[in-house]
Amino acid sequence: MNVVNWDAKKIATSKIVCVGRNYIDHIKELSNEIPDAPVIFLKPNSAISQNLQTNKNDVIHYEGEITFLINENKLAAVGFGIDLTKRALQAKLKSKGLPWERAKSFDNSTVFSDFVSFNGNISDLRMELFINDNLIQSGACNLMLNQSEKLLEEVKSFLTFEDGDLLMCGTPKGSGAVNIGDKFVGKIFENDTLIVERTWLAN
Repeated sequence: MNVVNWDAKKIATSKIVCVGRNYIDHIKELSNEIPDAPVIFLKPNSAISQNLQTNKNDVIHYEGEITFLINENKLAAVGFGIDLTKRALQAKLKSKGLPWERAKSFDNSTVFSDFVSFNGNISDLRMELFINDNLIQSGACNLMLNQSEKLLEEVKSFLTFEDGDLLMCGTPKGSGAVNIGDKFVGKIFENDTLIVERTWLAN
């Protein structure tokens, strides 16, 4: 089973709970409708990878996200996640009213930084994604349509979180294609204090 790192411990993750359409600017970016309720989908353990991979058959898009590790049904730790998407396939599936799994939940479709324990004010958290030293995405918890604590309770209303599961809280505007050789740097801040940083080289 694939694992993530939490405070230097390796943690098995049974599933990744993902939230779509949680930032207004990203909704507009993809010409989607603002949802009446959180858009939730799942990724399996096999979606976790240590490497940021492209695909010779499909254009892969990145989406940087504030991600929480769940322990004892609480948002116990925070990290940076990149949700990878086969965007053309997703658009095709959406046009037919079909599920997104083929475009979102494929093997190696997420990468994560280490996770650090967090018990501060979640609204103070924000993320930045740099590609080739350029700031491409930035977003904060207080700008989400559905706040992280609300998302936790919404998911718990119909799905059981196991310790070590992950909650990806959606991406701000600025998503785009992953190119071989691109350097990605994901950062999480608490106010102006950097608490998480991870670098990936796309291959």
